[in-house]
Amino acid sequence: MTETIVVAVDGPAGSGKSSVSKAAARRLGWAYLDTGAAYRALSWYVVARQLDPADSAAVIDALPDFDYRIGTDPDTYHVFVGDRDVTEAIRTPEVTAVVSAIARVPEVRAFLTGLFRDIIRTTDRDGIVVEGRDITTVVCPDAPVRILLTADEAVRMARRSAELTGHSAAHVGEALRRRDAADSRVVDFMNAADSVTTVDSTDLDFDQTVDAVIQVVQKAAHV
Repeated sequence: MTETIVVAVDGPAGSGKSSVSKAAARRLGWAYLDTGAAYRALSWYVVARQLDPADSAAVIDALPDFDYRIGTDPDTYHVFVGDRDVTEAIRTPEVTAVVSAIARVPEVRAFLTGLFRDIIRTTDRDGIVVEGRDITTVVCPDAPVRILLTADEAVRMARRSAELTGHSAAHVGEALRRRDAADSRVVDFMNAADSVTTVDSTDLDFDQTVDAVIQVVQKAAHV
């Protein structure tokens, strides 16, 4: 059995990590893993249990009961906590507001990193595109393909505004800056580590960005 090809993609908020990674996985016929969904699902779980997101000990105590499942087929992507489909619920402003506080807890990151590696190890596809905040440096530092997907802040703000209905551009921009600032205290996702290829999508449209990512994959993994 050939070893699964892992494509690690990270970068700042609004860089298109999720949509571009999912589209690239679809075109390659590979699996897709959105690691950010796990942080959001845990945040939803904490809120649903009426725990204090700022109470690290309470969040850590909740980890053993966090029954998390996520689909890795880019065409049938769903997120579950227990029997509850939370695919949409994890994108609400209430959940978004607490993600950074929970993601800063080292025990949470270690727990979820182990979960991600289990999912990657058990995929039945030839490859898997894994995207998130610290994928190239922490989760999959030995992946044969590692990409930093980025874009200018103004472009990222515009893209994020288009994704989130009912939010003003100013509100979205401030939230994006806060998220980047909070998460940058935990992991460097703005600068490419050694042997990581940067794909800057500032002047690229969506399809061109997907093409650029696939070109990096083909060159690095010889597929």
